[in-house]
Amino acid sequence: MDSPGLFVLLCLGVFDQAAASSVEEITWSYSGLIGQSEWSEYFPECGGTSQSPVDVITTQTRFDPSLSPVTPLGYSQHGNQPFTLYNNRHTAIIEMPEWMGLGGLPWLFTAVQLHLHWGNGGSNQRGSEHTINGMSADAELHVVHYNSELYPNMSAAMTQKDGLAVLGILIVTGEETNPGFNNILNYLSRIKHFGQKVFIPAFDIQSLLPEDLGRYYRYNGSLTTPPCYQSVIWTVFHERVQISKAQLLKLETILYSSKAEDPEKMLLQDNYRVTQALNQRVVFTSFSADSGKELSSGEVTAIVIGVMCGCVGLAVIVRFIVKTIRSTSSWDVLHNNRPAPMPRSLFHIITSSLKLCHTSFNCFC
Repeated sequence: MDSPGLFVLLCLGVFDQAAASSVEEITWSYSGLIGQSEWSEYFPECGGTSQSPVDVITTQTRFDPSLSPVTPLGYSQHGNQPFTLYNNRHTAIIEMPEWMGLGGLPWLFTAVQLHLHWGNGGSNQRGSEHTINGMSADAELHVVHYNSELYPNMSAAMTQKDGLAVLGILIVTGEETNPGFNNILNYLSRIKHFGQKVFIPAFDIQSLLPEDLGRYYRYNGSLTTPPCYQSVIWTVFHERVQISKAQLLKLETILYSSKAEDPEKMLLQDNYRVTQALNQRVVFTSFSADSGKELSSGEVTAIVIGVMCGCVGLAVIVRFIVKTIRSTSSWDVLHNNRPAPMPRSLFHIITSSLKLCHTSFNCFC
């Protein structure tokens, strides 16, 4: 190759490297100079048509019976090596060991990291990225994996359409403390500022997930932060995970997006992206609409007790009716005469009621 041609190629290579470096050095945020509304100006894929998160409208989802339960691989096999927890200015991240992965998808996916999104404790009660029928949760956990069957590492996979798989777990608050999340929250004070990192004891990652891994929403989307690559197979679980109000408060008030030496301290809050348009995409569900209604143990108990009481009451009424019919018959006076038959309609009502009671009781037992 002649010298001018080589010079041009070298210039182009330097230009590409400089462009890549400048993109990496862009300091984006959720609000401010390069906030969400400006992301697409600096990261073009953030303006794509398959962005995340989304609002899942359950009446518009499509049941796919081929969707099998998600299978965490090695999540509980944490070993003796500590995990790395750090503050990257946008969230708290735990690096996951490479022997952890995810099954139940078309390919094998290897775990990379997990992180959280939350709000500010204000009256708007926002915090999660995905919403269900327009309703937000208090926070959201993401567990990120890359397609290790097709790609050698996370960097190569994250730009490909089938490169990543992310689990989305919606988090709500209640009275009880969630011990699984304490494995993270108890160490946040050690990474209060951007750039800080700490080793924490390894723990069972599956303790952060809902118990029911078979009911979820599945769609093709993107990373929810720049560069917003549209490479994610999303699995958003139907079941929420609960933490205590004190745990949520700790998440919302401990971390800063500023460095320790910065004169102006900026709390790390509201680190969630607003929902994006579906744009003709379909959200699939692993469960049918008939199974969408879940009964609590209290509701089941109330129904069983109600059915039993109904059966007892019906038996008393039947006994009373039979006794009344016998007392008004001539059976005791004329022993040679058979008692008048029970009216067919009344007999039909009684027998049908008894059958219904027996069937209902068996169903709930």
